[in-house]
Amino acid sequence: METRNFKRVLVWELPVRIFHWINVLCILTLTLSGFLIANPPALVSSAEATNLHSFGIVRYIHFIAAYIFFFNMILRVYWSFVGNQFASWRAYWPFTKKSWSNLKHVLKNDILLRNDKNPELKNISIGHNSLAAVSYIGLFLIALISVFTGFALYADTSTWWLPKMFSWVTPLFGGDFMVRNIHHIAMWGFIFFTLIHVYLVFYHDWLEGRGEVSSMFGGYKFVSEERLKKAKEEEKKE
Repeated sequence: METRNFKRVLVWELPVRIFHWINVLCILTLTLSGFLIANPPALVSSAEATNLHSFGIVRYIHFIAAYIFFFNMILRVYWSFVGNQFASWRAYWPFTKKSWSNLKHVLKNDILLRNDKNPELKNISIGHNSLAAVSYIGLFLIALISVFTGFALYADTSTWWLPKMFSWVTPLFGGDFMVRNIHHIAMWGFIFFTLIHVYLVFYHDWLEGRGEVSSMFGGYKFVSEERLKKAKEEEKKE
């Protein structure tokens, strides 16, 4: 039986892990509160209408989560310029020969469920694989759509300058109705991404056995010495 020596490598720095889990909480909060805002339940109460603030509280929670999500995204963009090689924006650039090779490898494993011989020395990435990188670019675009349409809907009732910066979005799309629909569709984009993302993370954790799940808690993955050596050689070439 072939044996390999694995080393514990810090892949995800603390700011990246904090960003990830804040994002998880924000998306969960925004989705649940968004469903309630889109289709508020009927509340039976003997209290005066002016004393019922349930819907206002839901909207307030939604807005607070939106602000946190927005500033958290800005901090992640900043960290893509100052973080390590796995957090860098270069890790998400898909237009390289290495990225296309890795993309084919991941698609073959994830969709066709075929394993390469000795994949650790071939195309398994230490950080994000190429398919994940492309999907995160798509997620970033969905996030921008959510931010632009969300703040546009909030602009009319907000007294702060930040949401009002997006007031031009509403007339661009012909009114609140279309902007609200786009915002709602973007929410479903987050839901579908989350389902696929969670499945693939656990799948790769089982397939590769390198600590894919635990790495987003502790930051470390287990990488073979051969793969680390190859990664250093590739880094010198670049």
